[in-house]
Amino acid sequence: MPRMLDVSDEVRSEIGDDEADRLLGGAHAPDSYECTSCRTPGDSLQEPTSTVLFVGDETAVLAFAHARCIPSQVVPVSEEQLVGAVRSISQAGTDAPAGAPGPVVPGPTAAPAEPGRPAAPSQAAILGITCGLILHGDTGHASLVVEPTGPVGRPGNTSGTDEFLDLLQDAGFQPVTDLNKTPDQLAGWSVLVAMGKLHAILQPAAAGGSTGWWQAHQPLQVTDAWRFAANQLTEVTMYAVPAGMVGRQPREDLLRQALERAVSLGQVVAASLPLAGT
Repeated sequence: MPRMLDVSDEVRSEIGDDEADRLLGGAHAPDSYECTSCRTPGDSLQEPTSTVLFVGDETAVLAFAHARCIPSQVVPVSEEQLVGAVRSISQAGTDAPAGAPGPVVPGPTAAPAEPGRPAAPSQAAILGITCGLILHGDTGHASLVVEPTGPVGRPGNTSGTDEFLDLLQDAGFQPVTDLNKTPDQLAGWSVLVAMGKLHAILQPAAAGGSTGWWQAHQPLQVTDAWRFAANQLTEVTMYAVPAGMVGRQPREDLLRQALERAVSLGQVVAASLPLAGT
């Protein structure tokens, strides 16, 4: 029986016309699935469904989502992320975590240094990521606060001088003077959320496309409210602060207070990053 599937042109070009036609005809497409965006059940026989193709360096994984959540698209990921995606898909419906109130405050995770790339920390410093909703006026925006554990210098700088914010400003991030104002979108950067988890922050690659700027060792769970806000606005606000400026705040009100203090000191840069994938 034909499914109510949408296979975008970019997905079709990756999987080929024959496979796309087989999917639309009902072969290789499940009747029911767990939406790769909202992680609730979907039925391709009863409701419009998007095909989402996660493409790594050598392999690819086809997932499904409610068309109301995300359009059919190709999402480039690393091979490590793809392994995590396969694991998430294979476990879907058996151990899907429930959303928890308040922000998710994952432990610091490493972002490997890459010469010539902005704000890649030295081996002595790793990046901590705090997820929370930050109000811009009356609207809650899905936000990430990025804070290294120590000074971050330019490649080759061994002086210990912290150039973290300068490096990000070189990449297009702007100083924040008002937390209620939504920063401009930064072209080429994006935030990858897949299977209900935060996978990576992507930056433009020198050869075109995107590459990982920060990547979770294991995909990080985000709250339902955070994911809903990100999907509604199709973007995530990324704030960056120097080491020790904000810290790990257990509640969103405390996170905002810490950010406001950092803004008053001129120690915050930010950009709106489009949501990649889900």
